[in-house]
Amino acid sequence: MSTARTENPVILGLPSQNGQIRGSVKPAGGPGGGGGGPQLQPSSQIKASSTINNGSSQPMPTANTVIKPGDDWKKNLKIPPKDLRMKTSDVTATKGNEFEDYCLKRELLMGIFEMGWEKPSPIQEESIPIALSGRDILARAKNGTGKSGAYLIPLLERIDLKKDCIQALVIVPTRELALQVSQICIQVSKHMGGVKVMATTGGTNLRDDIMRLDETVHVVIATPGRILDLIKKGVAKVDQVQMIVLDEADKLLSQDFVQMMEEILSFLPKQRQILLYSATFPLSVQKFMVIFYEVTTSHLQKPYEINLMEELTLKGVTQYYAYVTERQKVHCLNTLFSRLQINQSIIFCNSSQRVELLAKKISQLGYSCFYIHAKMRQEHRNRVFHDFRNGLCRNLVCTDLFTRGIDIQAVNVVINFDFPKLGETYLHRIGRSGRFGHLGLAINLITYDDRFNLKGIEEQLGTEIKPIPGNIDKSLYVAEYHSESGEELKL
Repeated sequence: MSTARTENPVILGLPSQNGQIRGSVKPAGGPGGGGGGPQLQPSSQIKASSTINNGSSQPMPTANTVIKPGDDWKKNLKIPPKDLRMKTSDVTATKGNEFEDYCLKRELLMGIFEMGWEKPSPIQEESIPIALSGRDILARAKNGTGKSGAYLIPLLERIDLKKDCIQALVIVPTRELALQVSQICIQVSKHMGGVKVMATTGGTNLRDDIMRLDETVHVVIATPGRILDLIKKGVAKVDQVQMIVLDEADKLLSQDFVQMMEEILSFLPKQRQILLYSATFPLSVQKFMVIFYEVTTSHLQKPYEINLMEELTLKGVTQYYAYVTERQKVHCLNTLFSRLQINQSIIFCNSSQRVELLAKKISQLGYSCFYIHAKMRQEHRNRVFHDFRNGLCRNLVCTDLFTRGIDIQAVNVVINFDFPKLGETYLHRIGRSGRFGHLGLAINLITYDDRFNLKGIEEQLGTEIKPIPGNIDKSLYVAEYHSESGEELKL
C-alpha cells in the first residue's frame, strides 16, 4: 500500500514551539500518516471560525433570508450533504422524536438543521424536554453522542434577546473545549438575530475580555479560573444568569476545580438551573453521587438523572493492543502509518516532553504532524487546534489535554503511544475516534510494565482489547467502506 511521505519537514508560521511540524501541505496521494491537506474532513465536519481572538468569539453574520408566513422555510436552508456513514446504536437507538417536536423557535431550528443535525440523539431526546422545563439535570452519556447539542439547544431556546445581560454560563475544564463549544453555539444560533456568545479562558489577554464584557454578551463559555476572576472583578455580572452548564462535570467537581465551582455557584441567583453532563466518573457511580450531592446540596433542586451508560465504550470503536518494548514503539508506529488508511489520527503520550520528542521523530520519518500540550503558549495551542480541525495535517501528537470533549469527526484512528494508567483517561482518549456513532480504531502500544494496567482497564470498563492482527479490516474504521444501508462501497 502506497504512503504519502514528505521530505525535509519544516516549522511553519510561528516560533519553534508552535506545535506545527510538517512538510508539504499538499494533500496525501493515498492512505497512511503522511501529508495532509484541507480535504481530509467529511462535509459534515464543523468548520472552526476565524473569528476567535484572545478567547473571544464574535457572532457569525446571520442569514439575510426573509421568511414570510406560509413559506416553506426549510427549502431556504443551506443544509450540508447527508452523512451516509454507518452509525451505531449509540446514536440511533432513539424514540423517533424530531427536533420540531420540542416547540423550538424556528430560527433555532434553522441553525440546528444547517449544522447537519437531522434528528435528536438519545441523550438529546432525554435532555432537551427536561431542560426546557427548567429542571436541574445530572446526565451521563458516552463520548461523542451529542451532549453539547443536548444542553446548547435548550440554553439558546431560553435566551431573551431583549435583555442585554449574561443569561447562561457554560463551564468546561479546558481551553480547547471552550473554543469548540463556543463555535457550535455561534453556528447553531446564527439565525436567531443577535445572540452574543463569548469564550473566555485562562492564558488569553484579560484586558480583551474586560472590553468584550463592556458590550452585550448573552452566553459565556469559560474555564473556571478565568470566569471566577472576571466575576470577582465585577466585570462579568452573573446576577441574571438563569442557566449554568457543567460540561465534563466529573472533572469540574474533582479536587482540581471543585472549590472554584462552589465559588462560582455562590455568585449566581438562587433561582437558576444547573445542568451537569459527563461521560465518566472518577470513582464508582455511587461514590461520585455522594461527592456530587455534598458539593451541590445547597445549589440543586432534585435533579433529573439521565444515565445512558449501560456500557462504557463506544460501539463503533475497535480496540487492539500491540505488545512491544519501549525501543520498538517508534518502529511499530511507523509500520502502523504505512499499513493503516488514516484520515486523521491522534497519538497520545503521557508527558509534554515525550510529545515533543515523538513529534520530532515522526517528522524525521517523513510524516507530517502537529503537537499540542499544556506547556505551550495559548496562541500556539489555539492555532494547532484550529488547523488540525480544519484538516491541515493528518497526525496530532498530544497529552491528555486533548482527551475531553474534543470533537473532530475526521479522526478515525487513535494510538496510545504511551498506555494510560486510569480507565477514565483511556475512555476519553479512545473516544476521540468513532464520534457520533461512526467507526473508529484504537491501537495501544503495550510494554511489559503496562500489562497489569491493560488487564485492569479491561475489567474496569467491561471491554475487550484484542491482540492486533496482521491485517486490520478497513470496514472497521474507514468510512468509505460503509453506506447508511450498511453496504460496502467499492473504491
